[in-house]
Amino acid sequence: MIHFVSLFNDSVKSNWCEPAVTNFGGVTYPYGQMAESIAKYHILFSEAGIKKGDKVALYARNSAEWVIAYFATLTYEAVTVPFLPDFIPTAVAELGSFSECKLLIADDIAINGLKENPNNIALLESTEGFAGILNVKDISLERATLKALAEAHDTLDAHFNKLYPNGLTADIVNYYKEERDMEAIVEISFTSGTTSAKSKGVVLPARSLSVNLQFARREIPLVKGGHIFAILPMAHMFGQTFDVLFPLSGGSHVFVMPGKPTPARLLGGLGAVKPFMFLTVPMVIEKIFKSKVFPATRKFPANLLLKVPGLDKIVLNKIKKSLLTAFGNGFTTGLILGGAALNREVEDLLKRMKFPYSVGYGMTECGPLISYCDKALFAKYSCGRKADPIEVRIDSANPRRVLGEIQVKGDAVMLGYYKNEEATAATFTKDGWLKTGDMGVVDSKGNVFIKGRCKNMILTGSGQNIYPEEIEDKINNLPYVVESLVVGRNNAIVALVVADYEAGKKDGLDEKALEKLVDENVLALNAELAAYSKIGYTEIRSEAFEKTPKQSIKRYMYS
Repeated sequence: MIHFVSLFNDSVKSNWCEPAVTNFGGVTYPYGQMAESIAKYHILFSEAGIKKGDKVALYARNSAEWVIAYFATLTYEAVTVPFLPDFIPTAVAELGSFSECKLLIADDIAINGLKENPNNIALLESTEGFAGILNVKDISLERATLKALAEAHDTLDAHFNKLYPNGLTADIVNYYKEERDMEAIVEISFTSGTTSAKSKGVVLPARSLSVNLQFARREIPLVKGGHIFAILPMAHMFGQTFDVLFPLSGGSHVFVMPGKPTPARLLGGLGAVKPFMFLTVPMVIEKIFKSKVFPATRKFPANLLLKVPGLDKIVLNKIKKSLLTAFGNGFTTGLILGGAALNREVEDLLKRMKFPYSVGYGMTECGPLISYCDKALFAKYSCGRKADPIEVRIDSANPRRVLGEIQVKGDAVMLGYYKNEEATAATFTKDGWLKTGDMGVVDSKGNVFIKGRCKNMILTGSGQNIYPEEIEDKINNLPYVVESLVVGRNNAIVALVVADYEAGKKDGLDEKALEKLVDENVLALNAELAAYSKIGYTEIRSEAFEKTPKQSIKRYMYS
């Protein structure tokens, strides 16, 4: 097993003058300049008394500077504790104190949010050995609890010049030490899940990141100097591993897009960057299809031509060419989706037009990968094949046919939840397998098929199991529907539906007419559903559901 820091170390040294990471529309940092900033962080860490294994919190929005701070922490052998920018400041202060962070690196928005409540700062600074707060934008000092940090910051340039009188060069860089322990903790990742408001700290050892990175380098074609367009939350393991660690360990150039990716902003960025691959969550692609693709395929004459063998290929090739152009015409590796199941109508169309795509599956507790395979081998509706670093079993009498919980084991799996023995024990079986909470089957080729979440399952009065994701998939394809959530209430199946009032207004529908149409269309789906899973009634909403970083709905808020 090769340590992930070793691979990053080699990449920095061999790509010294090449661009590493860019704020889309802004500054670019070559690998050498990134190394210089990392060296300055290391000086501050050392002078502030931060030792190997100490925790450093990172609370900021996606940026090139976030990437630098992340690598600065990992290469120093400190433990990174990344907080999602969606976390409220009070939660960050509490979790930062709980995890005994010795330093906080944050952006302007996060710092201002923390300062709004003096108790937040006081709580962070009450942690034994807490040194202060650095601004990720320019490594400036926001607050210093320890005098040593303030003094080191005041003399940072002089200290750097003393250490590197001839400047920092590639031959000097040495982040990797042979004695690095694969079991050493490198990250504590606090989850933001769909079924609970309480965040748990996933403790990841070096082996987890290392085997994930090695698998990615083996199975996903990486283009040296090629472009990555990073939109996934970097504080989340999916974005962190595959938009940051993976490309920068192989000499690629990462463009970071700040803010939320609307279809228009996303397509504009993809067209400009021209990435060789693009990683995202299904919802992003589904929005593009709903706003750009489906309206075209459902209109005459395309809707008729798609039903005629031979002529359908003309329409499909035209759509495919248009999509590839919108994505920058740079795809060699293709589109990689993860985080949730892909809408079946979208996947059917992707498969019919032979678009280069694949779907993976993982979770933070596995750093994150569980299954994936190349687009050439990908089986429709699956989540790819079991990844090499991990073992997968289905907790059922017949794993190929009978649904059961997906359970995993291997080097990618976490050590446990930070200071939470009860949750750790509940997540592992007696024989050491991690319970994912997902229900699925595995076919003879190792393809993983997910049905839904255990905790989402609705048990009817007749004893039948309903997986709401299957019904939601159908509802989400209906006209004037943004998203939906199916829940069980008082022995009835209820569809909570966010209506697209803006689209209705454009088509001349007032609110009442739109809601009536959506309600009728949803209930009409009952003709396709088994008797025990028929929708009892709908609730039309105007506000979107609260989401996790993977854009999964926080179900616990609506059950």
